[in-house]
Amino acid sequence: MTISVQGVVARGKGEPVELTTVLVPEPGPGEALVTVQACGVCHTDLHYKEGGIGGDFPYLLGHEAAGVVDAVGPDVTDVAPGDFVILNWRAVCGRCRACSRGEPWYCFNTHNATQKMTLEDGTQLSPALGIGAFVEKTLVAAGQCTKVDPAIPAATAGLLGCGVMAGIGAAINTGAVTRGDSVAVIGCGGVGDGAIAGAYLAGAHTIIAVDVDDRKLEWARGFGATHVINSRNADPVAGIQELTGGNGADVVIEALGRPETYKQAFYARDLAGTVVLVGVPTPEMKLELPLLDVFGRGGSLKSSWYGDCLPSRDFPMLVDLHLAGRLPLDKFVSETIGLGDVEEAFAKMGRGEVLRSVVIL
Repeated sequence: MTISVQGVVARGKGEPVELTTVLVPEPGPGEALVTVQACGVCHTDLHYKEGGIGGDFPYLLGHEAAGVVDAVGPDVTDVAPGDFVILNWRAVCGRCRACSRGEPWYCFNTHNATQKMTLEDGTQLSPALGIGAFVEKTLVAAGQCTKVDPAIPAATAGLLGCGVMAGIGAAINTGAVTRGDSVAVIGCGGVGDGAIAGAYLAGAHTIIAVDVDDRKLEWARGFGATHVINSRNADPVAGIQELTGGNGADVVIEALGRPETYKQAFYARDLAGTVVLVGVPTPEMKLELPLLDVFGRGGSLKSSWYGDCLPSRDFPMLVDLHLAGRLPLDKFVSETIGLGDVEEAFAKMGRGEVLRSVVIL
C-alpha cells in the first residue's frame, strides 16, 4: 500500500524548494519505512538544489535525520518496527573489495532502497544521498538505519547522519588525531566545528580554529578550540605556525572544500604532517601545487568520506558519549523549524547565521 505524505522537493536547478505530496511505497525486501522525527538542513542539500552534485531532478531533499522504524520488508533482521534510528548514507554491502579487506568504511558498493518514492503524477524522485528525509516518512535500505539509544533527542541524534559525523570522523578516523597533537581546522561551520569537537575528544593539546567570521570563531571555542584566527585579518598559515612553535600543526583539517583554503592547509601543517580534506568542492574547482613541495614536505594528504565512519560502530559510541556529557552535540542545533521553512533555512546558512537548522516533524 502506498502512503501519501508531505515532503520538500527541489524540482529544478536553483529553483525554490516546494512542500508537496510524496507517495511512499511499503517496504520491500531489504527495505525499511521510517517515520522521520528530525532532519538537519545540510550544505549537501543546498548543493543538490543548486545542481552542484547531479542533474537527476526532482530531488527529495534531506538526509541528516533520525526517527522511528515503522515497518520493514522481508529478510530484514537488524532493525525492527519501533526502533529509534539514525539514518546513514553508508549502508555497507559486506562483499566488495573494501569490505573484504576489513575496511567497510570505504565500502564501494553502498546500497539504497530499490523502490522509488514519487510525486502524485508518478514522477520518480531522487532522494538526497539515497535517503530523502525532508518528509514525514521515508523509504530506505534497512542498512541505512542505525539503532541508537532513544534517550538522545532526535534533533540532536540526526546530526550524526552527515555533517557532524563527517567533522568528528575527519579528526578521529581520517586524521588519526591523538593525545598531545596540534590541530588546525579551516572553516568553522557545522563540519568544521565537528572536527574541533572530535580533536578535543581525542585529546589534542592545541586546537586552532580558522574562519573569516568572528561569530563562528566564538562558536568554535565552545567545541574546544584553544586558539582562533580570523583569516580576513591575519595570514592563517603564519598564525598556525606561530601557535605551534614555528612548525605548523600535526593535522590540518580543511572543512570548506576550496582550492585557496586547501593550499593554506597544505602549508600550515608540520613537515610529515597530515592534511584532511572534508569540505566538499564543486566540480569546476582545480588545485595547483608545486610537485616538489608535495614531495619535500612529506606526510599525508587525505580525503575524508563521511568522516571515514562506520555507522554501526560510530553512531552508538558517539550517542553514548553525548549522553555521558562528554560530547556536546546539542550545541550544533541553532534552531528548530518546520518543513515549510527549509528555503529560508538555506538562506540563513548562506549568510552564516546558523550551525544547523533542524526540521522537526
